[in-house]
Amino acid sequence: MSVLFRRILVPHDLSERASEALRVAAEIARNAAGEVLVVLVLTPVTSLAGISPPGHPVWLPSDEEVAGARAQLGSLVEDALGPHDSPTVKIQVLVGDPFAEIMRQARKASCIVMATQGRTGLAHLLIGSLAEKLVRHAPVPVLTVRSTAAGRVLDRTSGGDSLRPRRARDGRGVPDQK
Repeated sequence: MSVLFRRILVPHDLSERASEALRVAAEIARNAAGEVLVVLVLTPVTSLAGISPPGHPVWLPSDEEVAGARAQLGSLVEDALGPHDSPTVKIQVLVGDPFAEIMRQARKASCIVMATQGRTGLAHLLIGSLAEKLVRHAPVPVLTVRSTAAGRVLDRTSGGDSLRPRRARDGRGVPDQK
C-alpha cells in the first residue's frame, strides 16, 4: 500500500475543511515516504451579468493576485502541517476551470485527498459537487474527507446545545441508526 500513495494531490480552496484534508494527506504521505502536491485553482470570470464576451474571460487574476494567493496558501499549509516531521510538500496556484486543472494534475498523482462541502438536497442538486465529479472521473483513487464538524450532532439530552461526537451503542465511531 505504501507504494500506491506516494504522490498525493490535495485540491485546496483556502478553507479549514481543505486544511483538514491536507493533514490527512500528510499523514498518508508520511507513512508511505511520499510527497504532497497542494493545488489552488483560481477561476477566471467568464461572464458578467450573464453576458460573455466572445472568446475572452471578463476577469483574469493578475500576477500580484496569483502571488498573494500562493503566499496565503503557503501560510495555510505551514499552519496545518507544522514544522515537525512533515512530508515533502509542493504548492501550485493555477488559473482555470477547477475540475479541468485538478484532472490535469491528477494524471501525475497516485491519489487525490480532498475535502467535501457536505451539501445535500437542493443545494447539492443546484450547485453540484466538484468532489463528486472527481470521484466519478479521476484517473486515480479519490479519498474525500468530511469536516469534523459534519460528524457531530447536537446533544440535547444534557439540556444544552453543545456539540459532541455521536457514538454507536457498541462504542465504535459509527453513528447509531434509529
